[in-house]
Amino acid sequence: MYNPTVARLTYRAVLGRRRALILFLLPALMMAISLLVRLLGGADDQTAANVLGGFALATMVPLIGVIAGTGSIGPEIDDGSIVYLLAKPVKRPTIIFTKLIVAIGVTIAFSAIPTLIAGFLLNGNSQQIALAYTVAAMAASVAYAALFLLLGTLTRHAVVIGLVYALVWETLFGNLVPGARTLSVQQWALALAEKTAGGSLVTSDVGLPLAATLLAAVTVLATLFAGQKLRALTLAGEE
Repeated sequence: MYNPTVARLTYRAVLGRRRALILFLLPALMMAISLLVRLLGGADDQTAANVLGGFALATMVPLIGVIAGTGSIGPEIDDGSIVYLLAKPVKRPTIIFTKLIVAIGVTIAFSAIPTLIAGFLLNGNSQQIALAYTVAAMAASVAYAALFLLLGTLTRHAVVIGLVYALVWETLFGNLVPGARTLSVQQWALALAEKTAGGSLVTSDVGLPLAATLLAAVTVLATLFAGQKLRALTLAGEE
């Protein structure tokens, strides 16, 4: 199911010059904020939770997910080079699965790992806060990668729509509107963080069983729909 050649081409596309700049910028900003807070007198557990929840999980993870997910296939569809890939003797599910793995790997590398480091910088993983938000970031990375990979197969405006979703729905409505929280990847991931931390500093509006089910369902369904869209694109090209 995993094709090294497709993976190499996808990594090259995702880590292109402009995307790589943003990918490195967001974790660097996260590190700078954490270090600044620590140097200015340290952070208590609540401050650490606020920084990791408010910036890392609510902003950095979805934005990097947009870049990695849409960048893994969107540019190839936009410029038509996807036709050359589809002409190769590689099964369409293999292409989607490989691109998903790349998108997940990039998202975790540039969001979950920096979240862990930032958590240790802030409060040394007191009350398991750093670990909790890292678990949440990893779970969210998988779902975001699948969602934005699907979006990249559906529209040429995937990046714009993804940014609107990440900044408006997840960051704004997902935090402020009670009803919207149930339909937020961030809240689903927070349920895992709440279980990991086992305290009152990390909470979610969604129960753990439902959150885990929704995360898995979104990931699987988005991947399957992306595969169907790619298959339809192939048939259109052949016709």
